[in-house]
Amino acid sequence: MAQEKTYKIAVIPGDGTGPEVIREGVKVLDAAAERFGFKLSYNYFDWGGERYLKTGDTIPKGGIDELRKHDAIYLGAIGHPDVTPGILEKEILLRIRFELDQYINLRPVKLYPGVWTPIKDKGPEDIDFVVVRENTEGLYAGGGGFLRKGTPQEVAIQESINTRFGVERCLRYAFEFCRKRNKKKTLTLVGKTNVLTYAWNLWERTFYEVAKEYPDIKTDYAHVDATCMWFVKNPEWFDVIVTDNMFGDIITDLGAIIQGGMGIAAGGNINPEGVSMFEPIGGSAPKYTGKNVINPLAAICAGMMMLEHLGEEEAARAIENAVIKVCRDHLKSLSAGKMGYSTSEVGDLVANYTKEGVEL
Repeated sequence: MAQEKTYKIAVIPGDGTGPEVIREGVKVLDAAAERFGFKLSYNYFDWGGERYLKTGDTIPKGGIDELRKHDAIYLGAIGHPDVTPGILEKEILLRIRFELDQYINLRPVKLYPGVWTPIKDKGPEDIDFVVVRENTEGLYAGGGGFLRKGTPQEVAIQESINTRFGVERCLRYAFEFCRKRNKKKTLTLVGKTNVLTYAWNLWERTFYEVAKEYPDIKTDYAHVDATCMWFVKNPEWFDVIVTDNMFGDIITDLGAIIQGGMGIAAGGNINPEGVSMFEPIGGSAPKYTGKNVINPLAAICAGMMMLEHLGEEEAARAIENAVIKVCRDHLKSLSAGKMGYSTSEVGDLVANYTKEGVEL
């Protein structure tokens, strides 16, 4: 009998409601593993606000190297009300992204049947696109500084750093992803070529150069401000979008709300050649901690993305079908406390449907 494949997963439950949603995500992942004949071996890391308050430590010495020994990372949430904003995010989240060179942030924006969207007269057939965001450069690379800080003459400089290497590998990933997705086969570059004439000149030139190698993919360009408008007016225009770190950060939150809100939005921080990390998009939501009312679907969808990335596409599809069924036939709302079910009950529903298999 063939040996069951085992995947080593680093789990960082994190802060606030993070451990609650991760618990449900693991429940669903285990159901998928059991049905499709593979194993998941979890290694838990206590990185987050509580550890920091006790020890002053964010990631212990050698921590990043420990992560490298895994097939993927499953993250709950980072952010603690008693820790100054920015410390944990920068020292845990950004460090993992940068040091593991997770140069792609992947954000599917997909409206499931039965899920409310604030956009009138649009349904699941209209809202189904993916944003590929460059994840290690741009304004987040930390270039800049202060001059005469704290005086009336203070100067603050924040630099956007864009390298040909960084831009090109992101664009290539987006073209390949668009081809594999095989929907409209249209890749839209979202930027600001008319004002940010250095960075976006580099992006645009590289985009059209790389495009020559992908004659089967249609290319398109849109300014970021116009894109925000069209997300609301004509989301059906989009298939795959590629953009820089800052613009990607902004438009994916707009994407999250049109797909039903933070309760369902999941993302991946991808290193195609290394270890990738998957997480729900919503924060740690400390006001809901321990109340068993938070929506775990975003964390469950992040687990689904993780399985897809690991090559377990059938199992990922089974989870997605289970999520669709729960959204369509069970939940009153995706908002915390308004679902009509507790956090753990939603996890049980998705896990059971994943195990049984559902016809949609």
